[in-house]
Amino acid sequence: MRMMKISIDKAYCKGCEICIKACPKSVFAMSEERQSFGSLIPYPAKAEKCVGCKLCEMLCPDGCINVE
Repeated sequence: MRMMKISIDKAYCKGCEICIKACPKSVFAMSEERQSFGSLIPYPAKAEKCVGCKLCEMLCPDGCINVE
């Protein structure tokens, strides 16, 4: 299986953590990086575990996640 490319548009992410809760493989974690308004931004900490289900992409309320 090939490794999926996961990108997060940090400019629009509000740090709601839906991607973290939705991922069946626990790919995401919160980073130490903060938005200008103070919330933490998630990142694909375990991208190698991604199976490409795209639940994170579908459930992100701001359309910030892209899985290829």
